[in-house]
Amino acid sequence: MKDRSAHLCKRLRSSLEKSLAFFKALRPEEWAEQIYSEGASWTIKQILAHFVMAEDGMVRLMANIVETGKGVPEDFDLDSYNEYRVNKVGDASSEELLDQFVEAREKTIQMVASFGDEDLEKTGRHPWLGMASVEEIIKLMYRHNQVHQREIRAALER
Repeated sequence: MKDRSAHLCKRLRSSLEKSLAFFKALRPEEWAEQIYSEGASWTIKQILAHFVMAEDGMVRLMANIVETGKGVPEDFDLDSYNEYRVNKVGDASSEELLDQFVEAREKTIQMVASFGDEDLEKTGRHPWLGMASVEEIIKLMYRHNQVHQREIRAALER
């Protein structure tokens, strides 16, 4: 494993551990708290489902970029994709979603560990960042979760 890949894997693992601790500390009644009131009016449980689906989507996106240099089409509708994928989770319990998140993140870490510097530098279209390197996408993965967790904390404090 290269130094850059090793560093990114370390950050991904640390982010996973922090997310698990965050979600496991929630009281049962908090899982149904609605966090967003505009756009996707997601509960905390749906935000965790979003983590799972986003993680899976980013692994597929990075594989596509490394293989083809393309990424998502220019007209990709991120909001519709997120709504559709989160709604597919259905009745999964919070425990099942946490297990799925761990599994998805471990898959990400395995993939990132296999990347050399040349893979990390490849670029393709990300649905939110636009044209971005694989390394930038990886960094966004752990930052994305941090942002949502901060928003959950803020909503619960109100």
